[in-house]
Formats: sequence, structure tokens, C-alpha cells
Amino acid sequence: MKNFRPITPDDKALYLHYVDLFYHSDAVEAPVPRSHWEATFRELMRSSDYLKCYIFEDAGTPCGFVLLSKTFSQEAGGVCVTIEEIFIDEAFRGRGLATAFFAYLKSLPGIARLRIEVEDDNAGAKRLYERMGFRLLPYLQMIIESPQDAHSINETEK
Repeated sequence: MKNFRPITPDDKALYLHYVDLFYHSDAVEAPVPRSHWEATFRELMRSSDYLKCYIFEDAGTPCGFVLLSKTFSQEAGGVCVTIEEIFIDEAFRGRGLATAFFAYLKSLPGIARLRIEVEDDNAGAKRLYERMGFRLLPYLQMIIESPQDAHSINETEK
């Protein structure tokens, strides 16, 4: 049976294992420091206001994760959910886990837009996302990395 469930505190080692595999795969531009993974897990355990994670399972066997973030988008006219990361262990790919999860996301009320990023050379993922109804946006994204410790934001807001 294909399944996904919200992450729990007991899933920390499992989550960190799958994040490690994800960030050492061809699906990402560059590795991310383990301290960022740990900070993300702490935030997941603190609140689900703008960050959520699900663990994929197949017949009760954990096989991956998906990390979502939530914002309000004026352009979309409501809540925008970004699929920040999705990883399914190679042995479990092609079994419909991602398809079932995307169907679940699309069925949730109150979501105006779903977003996902994909490396240009990840043809298999692009095909999957296009089958799910995603389309390429006609613009590029740009970022500025913060020179300060971004993990301290929750401390400064208190």
C-alpha cells in the first residue's frame, strides 16, 4: 500500500538519511550543510505554519520524503505551496507515490498555486511534473544569500 504521513519527532534519523541522499544526488545544484537540515527539522517540529514534511511509505516501508513551504501569493491570489524537496528511494520510484501525493495536494482546499523547482537536466522529473499539470514559467529566479545566520530569525522574533 502506497502512503505518505506527516513527519514526527521519531523520524529525525530517517529524515536526515533521506535529506543526505537527496543533497548528494543529481537533483540538486549543490550540497547543503547538515546544520541546515537540522535547523529545518527543528522548525518542522516547532510549527507547521509555513513548513510541512511528509514521509513516503510503501507497504509500511519508509522510502522518501517531501518538504513543502507555504506563502501567500498576491500574483496567485492566495496560498502558494512550494514543493521544496521531494525524494523517493530509487528502489521505490515508478510505483505511483509521487503521483498519489500530487493528487492529494491538488485536492486540498485553499491552495491557489503549487510550485516546484527542477534542474534543467532532470528529464524524468520534468516529465513527471508536466504529467501532473505543472508548466514552465517564462522567467528566471534570482536570489541573494544572507551573510548572517538565517537560523537565528526565530530567536530575534521572540
